[in-house]
Amino acid sequence: MGESGRRPDREGSRVKAAVEGGRGRQKAVEGKPAEPVLWGLVGNTPLIPLPPSTAFARPLPPVFLKAEWFNPGGSVKDRPALFILRDGLARGELPGKRLLDSSSGNTAIAYAMLGAAAGIGVTMCVPANASAERKALLGAYGAEVVFTDPLDGADGAIRRARQLAAAHPERYWYADQYNHPANPRAHALTTAEEIWRQTGGRVTHLVAGLGTTGTLMGTGRRLRELNPAVELIAVQPDGPFHGLEGLKHLASAIVPGIYDPVVPRRTEFVTTDDADALVRRLARKTGLFVGWSTGAAVAASERVLTALDRLLPSTALVVVIAPDSGDRYVSEQGRLAGERR
Repeated sequence: MGESGRRPDREGSRVKAAVEGGRGRQKAVEGKPAEPVLWGLVGNTPLIPLPPSTAFARPLPPVFLKAEWFNPGGSVKDRPALFILRDGLARGELPGKRLLDSSSGNTAIAYAMLGAAAGIGVTMCVPANASAERKALLGAYGAEVVFTDPLDGADGAIRRARQLAAAHPERYWYADQYNHPANPRAHALTTAEEIWRQTGGRVTHLVAGLGTTGTLMGTGRRLRELNPAVELIAVQPDGPFHGLEGLKHLASAIVPGIYDPVVPRRTEFVTTDDADALVRRLARKTGLFVGWSTGAAVAASERVLTALDRLLPSTALVVVIAPDSGDRYVSEQGRLAGERR
């Protein structure tokens, strides 16, 4: 739906959905001549409406996916990676040193892609159970990758990155996305402003998964500044052992320094099975092939919409952050087919 000229698709609701890339991205490119052209393509991702559900007895408010897989690196992590790279350049740490960080995969790919465009070396610590597609992309972009014990998850990658940074300060600039203020700032300045513009200021609920927590912290805080009534819903896995790449069960993990527990109004805990079921359903019923963390966020949004003790007004408009597409998980064929693990 939508046109590249950015005319609103739903004029009655003033919601500017669908592909909102061309004009804003062109301006970004023209305004930053010193940066690689590729960097100017980050952001201005579309809002895609989910079809109304017919499974419930009452009409439900509209739900929109913020389709972050339209970023050049294929995920929401292009945004903080770009702002962190800019900070490293401003500090004079890059490109003289290699950028070092830990990631479950998507930030690593964003660093590697954006770094390659600017001649910046990138070293990433990544759990060894990252999807085959993520590993292949990191290799394609020329990143140096240190794989860590999958049983230690994202926290094991964090600890290994800290060890490398302490042992070789002359070689690495440790970006530390979990504690870097540029992470939430990227979302406050871009993601939140885009959502506000695309919905004509009508957004009432934001649903986002917690990993580094930067997306919800930055986007949520800024939306609250624009409208204090906006409700923020955090999404976490239901336990420490899960299959939702990119998300953290904070009670059993290293809590990011940028996380503030008072920002979300509430937290929804989602099982891997529920998230997987939503991924399969969206692909087959809507043609939207999303990643596992998006499945978890959509599952959480459905709870918000249908809970009897939280009946939403007809004016509600829910935006769900969709961090990446299912293209990064096609090697997990059994899981996509719904086979029991």
